[in-house]
Amino acid sequence: MTLLRERSDRGQAAPSVRGGLLTGLLRTARPKQWVKNVLVVAAPAAAGVLFTAHALTRLALLFVLFTACAAAVYLVNDARDAEADRAHPVKCRRPVAAGQVPVPAAYAAGIVLGVLAPAAAALLCPPALAALLAGYLVMQLAYCVSLKHVLVVDLAVVTAGFVMRAVAGGLALGIPLSRWFLITTGFGALFMVAAKRYSEAVQLAGNDGATRALLTEYTTGYLRFVWQLAAGVAVLGYCLWALEEGGVPHTSVLPWRQLSVVAFVLAVLRYAVFADRGTAGEPEDVVLGDRALALIGLVWAAMYALAVADW
Repeated sequence: MTLLRERSDRGQAAPSVRGGLLTGLLRTARPKQWVKNVLVVAAPAAAGVLFTAHALTRLALLFVLFTACAAAVYLVNDARDAEADRAHPVKCRRPVAAGQVPVPAAYAAGIVLGVLAPAAAALLCPPALAALLAGYLVMQLAYCVSLKHVLVVDLAVVTAGFVMRAVAGGLALGIPLSRWFLITTGFGALFMVAAKRYSEAVQLAGNDGATRALLTEYTTGYLRFVWQLAAGVAVLGYCLWALEEGGVPHTSVLPWRQLSVVAFVLAVLRYAVFADRGTAGEPEDVVLGDRALALIGLVWAAMYALAVADW
């Protein structure tokens, strides 16, 4: 009742609460964002070793472990930010902020997942992979507690999370990672992270209820510079990666790997449309919600698959 009165005093409608506690915990774990963990297949797919029983089993386990770690972080984050989220026009609908999931329950579920995931990794994965997963969890929890309030570091930490997913896929199968692959992955992730921050800054400009206090310290001009710089470096890195033949000429019908540069650049340009408009708030919504971008992505994937198959 207190929450209803507070929101009524502000002249806003109280967020609707749908489902029970388990449903609320699942929503807090952000199922839509689990698609980010598919990045663990990037290195094996590029190396052409994805479709084997060993690879699929190991990568499925890795996907589940990263999903559990990410869910733990989301639960702890929403429990910590519950009060601030209630002042946000969209985040007030999150289950913890809306009262569907009690704060202690969110903390408890987050702690359980945060303990079980690294423990399972230690038992089922090579030591290096288990250490990387534990490092990912510690880094993301540190981000929730303090690092998200530090200029530039917040961008670096979120970007590092994407890179660690890609590196984990290579470690899981013993695949050596190209420096250009890492550069493309890192700066591609920074492009999307900075575009998201820029969109948030544009949409919440002048709004005292913004929950990400750091947005008041960034300027939209600076964030625009970051995502434009990152996009340029990602394109350059991909070009160098695609053109790196290792001294072995291709024997396929067409140079698919080199031609995939066109699709990659078009994908970056299409995503930049949403970034420029300030509507690139959630990368998964942009990628999955725009048909043109999805089509470009399919064309790119087909080209790279043909390159890997040397067709």
